[in-house]
Amino acid sequence: MRASRASLWVAFALLSAVVIAPTADAQKRVPVDLELILMADGSGSVDDVEFLIQRQGYAKALRHPDIWHGISNGILRRIALSYVEWSGPELQIPIIDWTVIEKKSDLEAFAKKLETLPRRLHSGGTAIGNAILYGANSIKSNLFEGTREVIDLSGDGWDRNGLPAAAGRDQAVKMGVTINGLPILDEFRTGLDKFFVENVIGGRGAFSVPANGFKDVFFAIRRKLILEISGMPIKTNGVAGLRK
Repeated sequence: MRASRASLWVAFALLSAVVIAPTADAQKRVPVDLELILMADGSGSVDDVEFLIQRQGYAKALRHPDIWHGISNGILRRIALSYVEWSGPELQIPIIDWTVIEKKSDLEAFAKKLETLPRRLHSGGTAIGNAILYGANSIKSNLFEGTREVIDLSGDGWDRNGLPAAAGRDQAVKMGVTINGLPILDEFRTGLDKFFVENVIGGRGAFSVPANGFKDVFFAIRRKLILEISGMPIKTNGVAGLRK
């Protein structure tokens, strides 16, 4: 059953990649050091309190001085950034569209939007593979040309429906995209960090930064963003330790 589901979704993924990816190729694309799409879990398992913690965690992390330091020390000194919330197979909602970040005020404006824009997903399954494929196609169809192309995916559970996580990952890697993970752990989710390493992350320099519950989400996000923007290599089995 799972194998046939995977085969069906892979076929759909390949067709989607062919149809969507060339959209921006005919237009002039703006060069940036990094194209980074932040894909946050908006499924029903994330209650309103956890949702706010996650949103505020990203906003607070983007304001951290090390984030601007990493951007301003890049070759081009600018990145392209987008924020999407995801849940079921067809539920990927862009909260902030692709935005060039080349000034501190750009980071502040992006963070402010995260704090003020309403939640648009309150339910749905957990389709990690579809979320990854959506992120890859969004990168390939935007108006930027990054030296690095990265999906930053957070989640508090295993995939339950849609395209299997590993199938989505494999398709994204074939497209030249790196997928990094942020599994949110608790006593009921032992092994989720291993699942992310084995099924979610992939591509050049891929890594995962586990958060020990929503209380540690900010520290994990900050750590991961610093590593992604700087392009620093991870050498410990794809797992970057959480540092406060």
